[in-house]
Amino acid sequence: MTHPPYTHSTDSHRAPAFPAALPAAVLAISVLLAGCGGDAGDMQGVAADQEGRVVRVETLVLSPSTFEDVVQITGTVEALDDATLSARTAGTVMSLAPLGASLSRGGEVARLDAALAQAAVEQAEAQVESAQAQFDLAEDNMRRNEPLYRDSVISAVEWENVRSQFNQAGAALSQSQAALSQAREQFRQTSVTTPFSGTVEEHFVEIGEQVALSTPVARVINTDRVKVVAGVPERYAADITVGTPVTVNFRAYAGEGVRSEVSFVGRAINPQNRTFPVEILIGNPTGTIKPEMVARVSVTRERIEGALVVPRAAIVRDEDGNSVFVVDRDGDRSVAMKAPAALGAGHGGNVVVTNLEEGDEVIVLGQSNLTEGDRVQVMNRYSSPDAAGIPTSDSLSAGG
Repeated sequence: MTHPPYTHSTDSHRAPAFPAALPAAVLAISVLLAGCGGDAGDMQGVAADQEGRVVRVETLVLSPSTFEDVVQITGTVEALDDATLSARTAGTVMSLAPLGASLSRGGEVARLDAALAQAAVEQAEAQVESAQAQFDLAEDNMRRNEPLYRDSVISAVEWENVRSQFNQAGAALSQSQAALSQAREQFRQTSVTTPFSGTVEEHFVEIGEQVALSTPVARVINTDRVKVVAGVPERYAADITVGTPVTVNFRAYAGEGVRSEVSFVGRAINPQNRTFPVEILIGNPTGTIKPEMVARVSVTRERIEGALVVPRAAIVRDEDGNSVFVVDRDGDRSVAMKAPAALGAGHGGNVVVTNLEEGDEVIVLGQSNLTEGDRVQVMNRYSSPDAAGIPTSDSLSAGG
């Protein structure tokens, strides 16, 4: 038998042809995969079923709560008792309390050479003794001459001389006593003492150093109580008064912060930054709060009772203004409907909405994928913005 000659075909390695109905089957498989969360749209919280797309969302059911309208400001810590002590006389530094030493009020921080001051005291004491003796003699002389003057034994001129000597002796005694007091004060000033209980924080001189009057010697502070000093923008001048509640947090420490109240409100506006000063007193028995620390101060302007609060991330902003998506029930279908949002006070990640009603179910996550009328599937439902799991941004990932 004669075979036909072998010819090479370019189609010799192709896969067998499929039936014409295959594209429809492939499309059906793709739709099925989309319903199981396998496509890119599902990664954005969007699924599909036989009736169309379904957007996965998380919601907040509005209920009245107490909301604090808070102003956030930054302040610094200062010690209530913080003094740089200076020499009150000239002299050589003989001793210094060590750094970190705890002193009671009146405790000695430094002592200057007191030899000259001591000598001046002794000299003044001797002058007082001499003046006292002269005064005693003049007093005795006047007492003996007084009856003689009454009996006209001595003349009026002689009596006036006796009285004059007595008065002069009294004046000399008073002058010497004042000099003694001054000398003793000079002696006391050779000791530098603290006017309050505190801790030696810093030395400005060394032992053996010669200092003049008013030379800074040491710094003493007491941090059992501190104050936070901050500036409040002038637009809040009518809201902040003495007694306004505050919460103070420190960058150096984590935690809930310290609750206190405003203890001082300044009456003048700083023209440089248009703020007015406030102070907040804080107890600090452990000494963990240190001067010059930076503090974050939350000042409560107002407490709003019965407020309806939503996360800021739930607010949709467009050319029509602020709005939110709420869940509308249509039988067993849940549909996203757009509602205007009238915003009130806000703080942190939350804001008050004044035109919604208790029980409204606001979509707080997934709203960026929505258009009005979309069907939604509620993956999580919350009862308050502060409930665990409430996200702060629209970042919902697809569920199964």
